[in-house]
Amino acid sequence: MRIAMWSGPRNLSTAMMYAFGNRADFAVVDEPFYAVYLARTGLAHPMRAEVLAAQSDDPETVIQALTGPIPGNKPHFYQKHMCHHMIDGVPRDWIGGMRNVFLIRHPARVVASYSEKHDERTLEALGFVQQAEIFDTVAGDNPIVIDSHDIRADPEGMLRRLCAALDLDWDPGMLHWPAGGHPSDGAWAPHWYGAVHRSTGFAGAEGALPDLTGEAAELAEAALPYYRRLEAVKL
Repeated sequence: MRIAMWSGPRNLSTAMMYAFGNRADFAVVDEPFYAVYLARTGLAHPMRAEVLAAQSDDPETVIQALTGPIPGNKPHFYQKHMCHHMIDGVPRDWIGGMRNVFLIRHPARVVASYSEKHDERTLEALGFVQQAEIFDTVAGDNPIVIDSHDIRADPEGMLRRLCAALDLDWDPGMLHWPAGGHPSDGAWAPHWYGAVHRSTGFAGAEGALPDLTGEAAELAEAALPYYRRLEAVKL
């Protein structure tokens, strides 16, 4: 099985990669299209040079790695993807061959968290529109939607449901991982992954939605319809 997990930034996506990476039957890959995205957009993201040095910026090369032999001869392959990396010119025909899962999070939480790490606060950068587009592309193939808020509230319950939906055996190792990161972490991990590197499992339940104002509130409001569409069909 090849799982393509489609998410946006600041959305429990790294913790989910660690959960699957802690299974003996899975290889994992971290945001394989990041260098493609940076090379084609020219954006000045943190650690841009390190990302471009660490990954191929040729989408066809990336796709071959995603659809070719699974690393380490593992039975399954978990692929952590950022929806906004799938810009115009990056082929999407390979996506239909994956088991597609969509990890969603309320826009207010995403905007509040993202603002702490990067100044590029736009609807495009947060990936909500692209996530809905990709979902529509594979809607006939029974894609799965899971909400990070629900996972944090009940990690074992929600991960058990996800495994059942994927026809995977439950592995309790998904609930915990060693502190300090994963060998498959992307080159950008030192900037973005501080909290999850200190963790050994999923954080506890989230509190109330953050109180946003000004441009941040407007951005969250603009993203909300796309979130609501997928929320309506979540596990």
